[in-house]
Amino acid sequence: MAIAAAVVGLNGCMWAPGQHMSPKQFVSDASIDEDHVEIVPITPKLLAMDKADAPAAEVPAELLGYKPEPYRIGAGDTLYITIWDHPELTSPAGTQQQTAANGRMVGPDGTLFYPYIGSLQAQGKTIDELRTLITAKIAQVIESPQVDVSIIDYGSQRVTLQGAFVKTERQSITATPLTLSQAIGSATIDPLRADLSGLVLTRAGQHYRIDLDALNRGKQIAPDIYLRAGDHIYLPYNDRKEVYVVGEVIRPMAINFKTSDMTLSQALGRTGGLNPLTAKGDAVYVIRGVEDMQKQPAKIYHLSAKSPASYALASQFTVRAGDVVFVGPAGVTRWNRFVNQLLPFSNILNNSANTQDLLER
Repeated sequence: MAIAAAVVGLNGCMWAPGQHMSPKQFVSDASIDEDHVEIVPITPKLLAMDKADAPAAEVPAELLGYKPEPYRIGAGDTLYITIWDHPELTSPAGTQQQTAANGRMVGPDGTLFYPYIGSLQAQGKTIDELRTLITAKIAQVIESPQVDVSIIDYGSQRVTLQGAFVKTERQSITATPLTLSQAIGSATIDPLRADLSGLVLTRAGQHYRIDLDALNRGKQIAPDIYLRAGDHIYLPYNDRKEVYVVGEVIRPMAINFKTSDMTLSQALGRTGGLNPLTAKGDAVYVIRGVEDMQKQPAKIYHLSAKSPASYALASQFTVRAGDVVFVGPAGVTRWNRFVNQLLPFSNILNNSANTQDLLER
């Protein structure tokens, strides 16, 4: 919010007609010269190069390679053991009681107690394996026993969720494998505050970033990712994923977005577009800061928006979090003043966006 307020304040004092901020008020030391910036025209060739260089959205092979095994019982699971024709064993609390009242919980040491058998090691066994074990032991007391085992409460294997979900309660892994999409569906994404491109699945200390937006675009459907016990799912908020639009637009503002990207035309459209009375169509710039301008120049992308055809380019040019979109006024002031006033601010925003991205990973 503080950055957004700074953008609006910057817009009000810098770009109001007839008002300009001195470079000394923004840059304390030497002014920024053109050697530290690279002006890049937005052209069909640039868009084609960006598209070719853009990595395809994909799910890490390690996640796709995991296939769940049959469920194995663990400490905290509650079992319902049926011995047909022997209600005194099946329902010791009484058949009129709810099933849970007759359940048998696996203890912290992985064992459970059953009449005529004693302590049984249940942890690590599948349902079929435990059924076979109980049948063999109870047969010493009951002739030709018919045994059934079911799990009525899964408490041993869970996944945790955090971030921009409506419900963040832990979810259980059951005998029916749980997928990432099912877990997300149960938790319900907060549609206004979530960053769909930044989901992080943490497994065994390894962080996997998954772009839900890109994986489900158009006719694509993201492949199933099976979850395992101990997985942690984090969906970041989009409050720091912002593009700042200043200058001669109808409503200068900071715009956050929840998808993988936003186009220049979308950013301008959300502000109401160029001001028809004061904007200069040939002065639409996207300022993209860098961490260290001594090592590499910052890039300023220039769109000549004089003709309607230019908006076809704007609809394909992707802006990034931390970018500053500037629309100059008619009769724009000297180029150096423009660079000195906006570029340091863009560097701050770029570093802020990068820092937040690292923290969320």
